[in-house]
Amino acid sequence: MICVPTPLSSDGAPDLGPLHSAVGSVAAHLRAGTLVIAESTTYPGTTDEEIRPVLEAGGMTAGSDFFLAFSPERIDPGNRSFGPKNTPKVVGGHTSACADAAEAFYSRFIDTVVRTKGTREAEMAKLLENTYRHINIALVNEVARFCHDLKIDLWDVIAAASTKPFGFQAFRPGPGVGGHCIPIDPNYLSHRVRARLGYPFRFVELAQEINGAMPGYIARRIQDQLNLDAKPLRGSAVLLLGVTYKPDIADTRESPAIPLAKALVQQGAVVRFHDPLVKQLAIFNQDLPRVDDVDQSLAAADICVLLQNHRDYDVDAMSAVSRRFFDTRGVARPAHNVQLL
Repeated sequence: MICVPTPLSSDGAPDLGPLHSAVGSVAAHLRAGTLVIAESTTYPGTTDEEIRPVLEAGGMTAGSDFFLAFSPERIDPGNRSFGPKNTPKVVGGHTSACADAAEAFYSRFIDTVVRTKGTREAEMAKLLENTYRHINIALVNEVARFCHDLKIDLWDVIAAASTKPFGFQAFRPGPGVGGHCIPIDPNYLSHRVRARLGYPFRFVELAQEINGAMPGYIARRIQDQLNLDAKPLRGSAVLLLGVTYKPDIADTRESPAIPLAKALVQQGAVVRFHDPLVKQLAIFNQDLPRVDDVDQSLAAADICVLLQNHRDYDVDAMSAVSRRFFDTRGVARPAHNVQLL
C-alpha cells in the first residue's frame, strides 16, 4: 500500500515526487503475486501512466504476475460516526483480477467495498468528492459576503434552507479552507484538464479564487469592527481562537489561520493565538505568540476571532468576557459585542 503525500509544487502543479520515490522502492522489492495498491490522491491516469510502467520495468506484468489497484483514502479525522471500518472503500483495479485481489484484501477489515470500472474511475471519484465540497464551500463563502452587505443573516438562511428534506445539503462559510484535501486535490484535477485537454476547469479555479480570498476578507472585517471603537488595526491586540483546519484535531496543514495571521501582522496588528491542540504556529519563519491563559487574554484583546470551534471551547462564555468577538463559525449567542461572519 502506497500512502504518501501528493502536494502541490511552488507553481501550483501536482508534485508526484513522494509518489515516484515510493513506487521506486516498491519496484525494487516487487515479487510475483504481490498486491500493490496506491491510496495517495492524484489525477486520473496516474496509476496506469506513472505507477504501472515503473513496476513493470523489471519484466513482470500487472494483472498476471502481480496485482495493481487504486483505492483513495476516505479518512475524516475527528469523525466519531465514521471510521475506516464502516466507511465504504472505493477500489479500482488495473484488470478484473487486480480488482478481485484488492477487494479481497480490504474486505477483511472494511464493511463495504465499492468497485469501479478501473483505476481512472477510482482516482476520479476521490477528486469529485473533494471538488464537490470545494465548490459548495466557495458558493456559501461568496454568499456570506453579500449577505453581510445586504444585512441578511446567512446563518438563519442556512438553517431555514436545511429544513427541506430533499435537494439541499447545507454547507457553511468560514475563514477559508484547509487540510490536505480541499485546498489541494481539486487542483490536481484542474491541472490535468488543462494539461491534457487544453481548457480550464472553471468551477475549480473560481472556487480556489473565492476560498483563497477569505482570509483577506476576514482581516478586513476585523479592521471594520475595530474602527467602530475608533481603533486602527495597527497596534491593536487580536486574539485568534482555534488555528487548526478543522475542529478537535491537531492539524494546521493549509489552515486559513496562517494567511489570516500573516495579513494581520503585515498591517501592524499585535496577533496572538490560542488553541488547546496546537503549541506552535509559524508565520514568516517565526513562531506566532501563543497564550496559555485564554480567559485573561480574552479580556485583554481588542478583538477575539473564533476561527475553529473546538469542543473544549465554551464560545458563549468566551464571547461574554471579550471586548469584541468575531465568530466566523456562526455558533456564538447574539450579543452587542458579537459579530458573525
